[in-house]
Amino acid sequence: MPSDFRLDLVQRPRRLRRTASLRALVEETVLRPADFIAPLFVVEGKAAPDPIASMPGVFRLNVADLVKECRALAKLGVPAVALFPKLDPKLKDDEGTQALNEDTLVLRAVRAVKKAMPELTVITDVALDPYTSHGHDGVLTPARDDVENDRTVRLLEKMAVLQARAGVDLVAPSDMMDGRVGAIRAALDAAGFTGTGILAYSAKFNSAYYGPFRDAVGSAQAAGTRLLSKATYQMNPANRHEAVREALLDDAEGADILMVKPAGAYLDIIREVREATWKPVAAYQVSGEYAQIHAAARLGWLDLARCRHESLLAIKRAGADVILSYFAKEMAALLK
Repeated sequence: MPSDFRLDLVQRPRRLRRTASLRALVEETVLRPADFIAPLFVVEGKAAPDPIASMPGVFRLNVADLVKECRALAKLGVPAVALFPKLDPKLKDDEGTQALNEDTLVLRAVRAVKKAMPELTVITDVALDPYTSHGHDGVLTPARDDVENDRTVRLLEKMAVLQARAGVDLVAPSDMMDGRVGAIRAALDAAGFTGTGILAYSAKFNSAYYGPFRDAVGSAQAAGTRLLSKATYQMNPANRHEAVREALLDDAEGADILMVKPAGAYLDIIREVREATWKPVAAYQVSGEYAQIHAAARLGWLDLARCRHESLLAIKRAGADVILSYFAKEMAALLK
């Protein structure tokens, strides 16, 4: 083949990949610090940050250190945090009663953060798994073989109102009970919190990727296993149409933001939900996704920085407007 051989091509897509500046000029998906919500774990006391072994670089923080971390995130341009408490096991019971304590850990944390930084968006989880001795997201049936939907929803309503009273901007029901978004919206409005929004875990799958998170909040310890099955209320990973139906139900019931969880293995679901609604769409890059990237990088099998960026870019490209990720702080620092 002669060295000067040329194909007779009108279209040459590689022209726009030739230099870094050309590639930047036509880049379709861009990550910003403002795209992220940082999930944070809070514990009682004044101890130093407690590392979570299964989540390298992630810590359980006391309230004072939590406030410091929120300040650092805000300076990097991260606009929101999602708070998750790890309670003393002695405070847990079958009914998750500590969730309705007006001075429970997460509510004290909310008040501290909002006092220090009223402009930061604070999000709280509405589910009972950090508070129950069995590790499920709601109260169990008398036979203890399932979660009781309607009685759980009554408790979630009260939880959401307490969180709104503490000053949160968004409550985030992650329990997957039927009808809970509408019930929470009605309860918030009746209590005068019409401005408190709902970030609904709309398509939350019964995933194998949640193990490190359950370590972080202690629900695995409460249940005696991180492999606790929540198949009767979290979604079957095989179901795509059901995910859209769940999201549209939450949309109709008054959710302000619809979320898909996990993110990486469910990019098709993110796209389906994005095309089905005009509401903002969030996606949660969960603890198992974070942990597996770190684990492979430690073994030298993957490039941590490139895989981190690519995984988050894929989530946004699929249609997520908002990404919850344990990489939020380091990504914001790089992007800023």
